[in-house]
Amino acid sequence: MKTVLVTGASGLVGGALTQGLQADGHRVVPLPRFGGEVPAGVAGWNPAAGVCVLPADLNPQVVIHLAGENAGSLRWTTAKKRRIVQSRVDGARTLVAALLARPQPPELVLMASAVGWYGDTGDRPADEEDGPGEGFLADVCRQVEPLAAPLTQAGVRVVQARFGVVLSPRGGALQRLLPSFRLGLGGPVGSGRQWFSWVALPELVQMVRFAMHTPALAGPVNFVAPGAVPYRDFAAALGRAVHRPARLPLPAPVVRALFGEMGEQMLLASSRVVPGRLSQAGYRFCHPTIDAALAAVLGER
Repeated sequence: MKTVLVTGASGLVGGALTQGLQADGHRVVPLPRFGGEVPAGVAGWNPAAGVCVLPADLNPQVVIHLAGENAGSLRWTTAKKRRIVQSRVDGARTLVAALLARPQPPELVLMASAVGWYGDTGDRPADEEDGPGEGFLADVCRQVEPLAAPLTQAGVRVVQARFGVVLSPRGGALQRLLPSFRLGLGGPVGSGRQWFSWVALPELVQMVRFAMHTPALAGPVNFVAPGAVPYRDFAAALGRAVHRPARLPLPAPVVRALFGEMGEQMLLASSRVVPGRLSQAGYRFCHPTIDAALAAVLGER
């Protein structure tokens, strides 16, 4: 059993990971964020100020870094984009510096990244050997991922976990889509031909477990299911899952008018990403198809 330090532990993914790892018997320690000084004697940080306090008796073997401004919550104004970049840059720099200053570094640091690294892939499958694409999300990933290099140089195993769209009715994209689909008002976005790379939240927890116990897994790793689908197929599957028709499209001009650049990159761009390194390492997928994944997550209580 290990001590696991988690940033962003109160979020959708952080909460599920905390619950799952605690059920496994691990000691999970959240790293709360403070707006000012961190109180003495507790683990906490203020990444904007470059401050991270880890008590001397806290020696995590695993660190999972999830914290950062939500890129999919609002239209991308100049201020929003600045917060997205700065929160990730400040967080990675502050955490890496704090871990390197410890007398005993962790065995594994898992840094949340995103399949946005690949930009718009069109119909071409992208794996971990592909370089960064174009666009704001790719630029963010390109700025943040290299900040973990000093940990690798110090002998720490680093996994850059490039998440696909995380499916859960408790948050994220699926939670926002469900009300309209349950009313029979859902359907494909744009042309519906753009690819959609996803991962069910319970599967994501399993992938993190696998990464913790697979020493050969390091560097960029796509945390996605093998069953990426065109968006029209995702919409049809969600309609089947809630027993409603899903034929009302959301045209691309409406997406651009409502969401601007965020809609262009997160809804209309194609993301056909494959889990190359997980598959090569022998990971066995629990929910490899979109129908199985939606059945699993919509059965959550």
